[in-house]
Amino acid sequence: MELSALSLRLHALSVLRGLKNNPLIKAYGSTIDALRSDAHTFADCYGALCEQVFSCADTHDALLRAVHFDVNTLTDSIHAPSAVVLSAATRDLETLGALLTLDGATLKNEARVRFSADALASLADFPAAAPLPFQNGGELASYYRAQGYGFFAQSSAFAVEDDGTITPIVHPDTIRLSELPGYTHQKNQILKNTRAFLDGRDANNILLYGDKGTGKSSTVKAVVNEYAGRGLKIIEMSPRHITLFPRIFAETLRSPFRFIVFLDDLSFNREDDNFAALKAFIEGGLAGKPENLVLYATSNRRHLVRESFADRQGDEVSIRDALETSTSLSDRFGLEITFSVPDRDEYLYIVDRLAEENALTLPAEQLHLLAERFALRRNGRSPRTARQFISQQLAERYDNQA
Repeated sequence: MELSALSLRLHALSVLRGLKNNPLIKAYGSTIDALRSDAHTFADCYGALCEQVFSCADTHDALLRAVHFDVNTLTDSIHAPSAVVLSAATRDLETLGALLTLDGATLKNEARVRFSADALASLADFPAAAPLPFQNGGELASYYRAQGYGFFAQSSAFAVEDDGTITPIVHPDTIRLSELPGYTHQKNQILKNTRAFLDGRDANNILLYGDKGTGKSSTVKAVVNEYAGRGLKIIEMSPRHITLFPRIFAETLRSPFRFIVFLDDLSFNREDDNFAALKAFIEGGLAGKPENLVLYATSNRRHLVRESFADRQGDEVSIRDALETSTSLSDRFGLEITFSVPDRDEYLYIVDRLAEENALTLPAEQLHLLAERFALRRNGRSPRTARQFISQQLAERYDNQA
């Protein structure tokens, strides 16, 4: 494609028009447009293009991500796009494909001819890039249906910042259920509910409550990792951000993915405004939550509200009111799953599985004796204690081998 025609095609992007503001595509466009100016303007734009190319390392991957993370008229009608939209998408892809065929030498040679400036030959160079994996609108639509699209295609895990911004977690926790031995019944309940959610069937909000160190948070993250390939995402937010729920709902409403909003270590004072806000968002508010979103929360408290002896004093009516207030939030979670401190047998079972996974070969009697001693010195038996014990044993084995 001639560079003058390519310039016009870039300005006329339609379905993928949002990509015009992509820094790399913008730099390509500015450089091509500068061919109608002068040598100094071209050199300035060309240098900025080289900076973009070098910073992204692979222009093919950079453009692929730009298309993947875009939301456009094709994604808005992804299940039944019109022939007009598919044709326009094809033309946009031809334009982006032509950009990828450009290398530095082609641009510099064109500029040398136009400006009679041989000095341009000494500018930095860059190679052409591989083509995109889709060549027309139909193939792009298939890609979107298979891989998803938009902002949430960037990661499997996201966090909510204090200003309400949702940011991708670049290196999310990769823990898998196979790394969390024990609590089989509890994990099966969560898996069954999550599969129903992914299948578009009725699914419950879940409250995981129980003692610290029993693996509640790790289990939620591991379940997300199990089904990330099916488009399951997790948005982790602090309980203090509960009032930001409407913004979260608006962001996820148009997304093709399914989301677990994860509230870790949930606990409230009775006067906490977030307590009433969360009740309304779960059930009873005017604005319902999207069908592609469920809430999974963890807490050390069954009723989520810090109680005092004063709450249980007074006449029968006031005591009943206080108790109903305490349970009014937890009762809105359709599924409550208890993670209790493991007994001796379950604790040692967890120790055995972790030792096997980490190739720690100690006689069972010795391993169990050391594990029990370790639990007594720490905070008692728990999966966390078991993992800490195994880590200590591995460190000692390494020191003995050094």
